[in-house]
Amino acid sequence: MIPRYSRPEMARLWSDENRFATWLEVEMAASEVLVLRGVVPKEALAAIKARARFDVARIEEIEREVQHDVVAFVSCVAENVGPEGRWLHYGLTSSDVVDTALAILMRDACDLLRSCLLDLMEAVRERALRHKHAPMIGRTHGVHAEPMTFGLKMALWHSELQRHLVRLDRARATIAHGKLSGAVGTFSHLPPDVEEAVCARLGLLPAPVSSQVLQRDRHAEVMTTLALIAASLEKFATEIRALQKTEVREVEEPFGAGQKGSSAMPHKRNPVGCEQVAGLARLVRTNALASLENIALWHERDISHSSVERVIVPDSFLALDHMLARFTRIVKGMTVDEARMRRNLDLGRGLVFSGRLLLELTAKGMRREDAYRVVQAHAMEAWKSEGDFRKRVLADLEVREVLGEAEIEDVFRLERYLTHVDAIFTRVFGSAAAP
Repeated sequence: MIPRYSRPEMARLWSDENRFATWLEVEMAASEVLVLRGVVPKEALAAIKARARFDVARIEEIEREVQHDVVAFVSCVAENVGPEGRWLHYGLTSSDVVDTALAILMRDACDLLRSCLLDLMEAVRERALRHKHAPMIGRTHGVHAEPMTFGLKMALWHSELQRHLVRLDRARATIAHGKLSGAVGTFSHLPPDVEEAVCARLGLLPAPVSSQVLQRDRHAEVMTTLALIAASLEKFATEIRALQKTEVREVEEPFGAGQKGSSAMPHKRNPVGCEQVAGLARLVRTNALASLENIALWHERDISHSSVERVIVPDSFLALDHMLARFTRIVKGMTVDEARMRRNLDLGRGLVFSGRLLLELTAKGMRREDAYRVVQAHAMEAWKSEGDFRKRVLADLEVREVLGEAEIEDVFRLERYLTHVDAIFTRVFGSAAAP
């Protein structure tokens, strides 16, 4: 686990103390329901409620002897309860407790991530609106393509995050299921209505059918959802890293007053936050693959998934929680140099308007093949010589036979490329983004 990188709420949720507390919550809910069914004596429940407690060190001590974590947990709690402790865990198998508790933990962890995801979405939305009309060059293959705005880049991120919010809610609903169906899912010791009542007390739905365990496609759906969110964060962070290159310097992640970029080079301002986000995304993706491997268990259950989940589930939630929080701070505090964006856009001296020129020549009657030949020839010469593409076009007699000077000037008008920015923002953000 990496709790020092995570928010305190997420670190606490995945602590050993809270894991055992959640096991006890499941055990207590089962005892309460069994009292109502006349199975467990009321006096036993009263004693359990009054004295049920555990000590992590004691559980670990017992586990070293019995080699079974749930047995060690139940024994520890029963020691504190006394004779009535024999009613604890009545009719249950270990996975009834462990899987139902894990569903609670993953459900609650999804809620914490949702809050963090909403914070990032708001930060990205604010950036999108602030830089809505800030022109910059769009790049394909890393090469100048056509003009766009930085706000559009942020709107694209926001739309992607909206999809992740839907995915996260869906994954939460998938995992929020419990089971008390016994050793092979047949309810041999407790009837289905007990499972339903216990799950209701815990804020879960009962799995329609289960083996000894909840089926791991549920967990894999959550883990792959976390991996998808992490992959998008890596994509966003990689974009900032690329825009922070010395040769580009359009965007820069926050750099604190006392921050040091290098032990050897005092001038360095490195995108270390974005690099950390990109690195942790690899961890979350790898864990998602392991969760897919956990789906195929032998018959009604083996425990090959158990050791894996003890690592990948907490680690992925902790890592993504940190990634969301850190990247939100980056988005809020990053420097966006709109003037530099405009200078970089103009570096090609009009080359980025070649597509518009091609269309105008074609629309005015020139064969497309001829228009492409003429435009590309000027573009390649301007590229090699770093000359002025616009001036070359204005001086071309073949072009001037088709387009007047005013029409050529209109081709190089930046605003023509940004006409539909408002319409795109309305699609993404609704009427609140309308001009």
